[in-house]
Amino acid sequence: MIIRTKRLTLKPFAECDTDSALDLLTNDIIKKTYMLPDFEKHEDALPLFKRLTELSQDENHYVRGIYLNKHLIGFLNDVEIENGSIELGYLIRPDYHGRGYMTEALCGVISDLFDQGYCEVITGAFEDNIASIRVMIKAGMTKLDKLDEIEYRGTIHRCVYYSKKKQE
Repeated sequence: MIIRTKRLTLKPFAECDTDSALDLLTNDIIKKTYMLPDFEKHEDALPLFKRLTELSQDENHYVRGIYLNKHLIGFLNDVEIENGSIELGYLIRPDYHGRGYMTEALCGVISDLFDQGYCEVITGAFEDNIASIRVMIKAGMTKLDKLDEIEYRGTIHRCVYYSKKKQE
């Protein structure tokens, strides 16, 4: 359940992560691109964190916190699991953007998922989220023909998808 990369540890959440996780779930910059309810205060986000913690311990789901020096800086989670394919969502604290941490985490998770028997990992992002698209490309993912239009916070966003398939 624990993945170690060059600089990061990816693992299930623990209760001691509560404050850091609530900071992530209520961060206004994160909420622009990662679809979250508009939590006003930390207490409002607590039930979601508790649910994510449960899912991170559940072998039928894939939820992992991203840790740098034992400090939670982001997470990845399954969005959909179907026919050997898994779609993931991810986020990282804005003050850690641009340092390669998300790419490193995504590469580690893709490898772990292939080791678990998945044949394809899919991720998506709003079309204007260039940083997230760069993460997917740097992780060796290929753009899919799939496009969605998703309403989020009163705006229609075009969502693009990328995929990496396990090499046989």
